Amino acid sequence: MRVLGAFGLFRSELLTTFRRWRTLALLGVLAAVPVLVGIAVKIETGDGSASGGGGGGGAGPAFISQITNNGLFLVFTALAATLPFFLPMAIGVVAGDSLAGEANAGTLRYLLVAPAGRTRLLLTKYAAVLAFCLAATLVVALSALAVGALLFPFGDLTTISGTRIGFAEGLGRALLIALVVAASLIGVAALGLFVSTLTSSGIAAMATTVGLLITVQILDQIPQLDALHPYFFSHYWLSFADLLRDPVYWDDLVRNLGLQSLYALVFGSAAWARFTTKDITA
Repeated sequence: MRVLGAFGLFRSELLTTFRRWRTLALLGVLAAVPVLVGIAVKIETGDGSASGGGGGGGAGPAFISQITNNGLFLVFTALAATLPFFLPMAIGVVAGDSLAGEANAGTLRYLLVAPAGRTRLLLTKYAAVLAFCLAATLVVALSALAVGALLFPFGDLTTISGTRIGFAEGLGRALLIALVVAASLIGVAALGLFVSTLTSSGIAAMATTVGLLITVQILDQIPQLDALHPYFFSHYWLSFADLLRDPVYWDDLVRNLGLQSLYALVFGSAAWARFTTKDITA
């Protein structure tokens, strides 16, 4: 019965999250990014002057040079373009509003009246945010895949190591990259959830979370803080490009996933400590 109750609570939270107009608007903006990138590349290379270089360090520009040769590269480009700001901002908004929004609306006390308990409610909120992480990433990837199929040719893939792999394997790597990008956001989700326990204002929680995201990424670009860079949650985000090497480079990917797990543990524990002892008045 407890399992059924937890599943029912999670299902209710998912429906609440994905029915909000704000959530749908965020997903719409994310879906529009690959469309804009694809159209821009198509217009830029409309005279047949496509650049077909095969190298690069795995960031957006290296992927962009390959889009006209294979539309599948639009998936990688769109994820590289949205990961530094658009995706974490969307996660920050949803996570920041998860508890603070309920408190602001006066519904948090009613949720706690149910026999779910604070810990289960907190875990349910976090699981719903993680589901949004996956949904948001897949929206970007699927939108890019559709636009790439419409505007550019598909075929065998040239990795950034210069070797060629089949289209099916390339599609599989694209799916794996999308999953890695979604996993790269679990630290941001935990941070937003923690901030959401500190205030009863949804707007304040969302603004604080997004502000922290921007601040961390600015700090990650300052050379004088080079020794601290490996500890910032955004530092290894673009390591997903290593999945397009042959053989795959796993070192930075493992560091990224380990760092995200650490952030999730630290801020998740902080959120639990705060929420389970907080005096709920709204």
